[in-house]
Amino acid sequence: MSFALHIAFRNMDASEAAEALVRQRVAELEQYAHRISACRVVLDCEHRQNQVGRLYRVHIDLTVPGGTVVVNRDPGRNHAHDDLQVAIRDAFETAERKIRAVKASHATRDRAAERTGAARSVG
Repeated sequence: MSFALHIAFRNMDASEAAEALVRQRVAELEQYAHRISACRVVLDCEHRQNQVGRLYRVHIDLTVPGGTVVVNRDPGRNHAHDDLQVAIRDAFETAERKIRAVKASHATRDRAAERTGAARSVG
């Protein structure tokens, strides 16, 4: 990783296993966005009274050329997110989809610009 990676834990103790999983998932994201310049991941645990289990939230901010990709996985009532690993997995899958969408929109814009430029030079 050639960029700044910050991992923060809120309302929970720091976990080496969770940090290692986040680092692994960020490294996998580099396959889709080669020029990530910064990444901030916040792992948060909701403390809900009168409910069973603790739900985890994962917030990811990625700085890539052309903008920022933000993922805020709020568990809502998804009790699968009472497992931190599942919450991390879901958040990074969403980040991957968003990165692919950004890349696709940039590619479409670039192709449109090339066509417009080619049409002007021919005329």
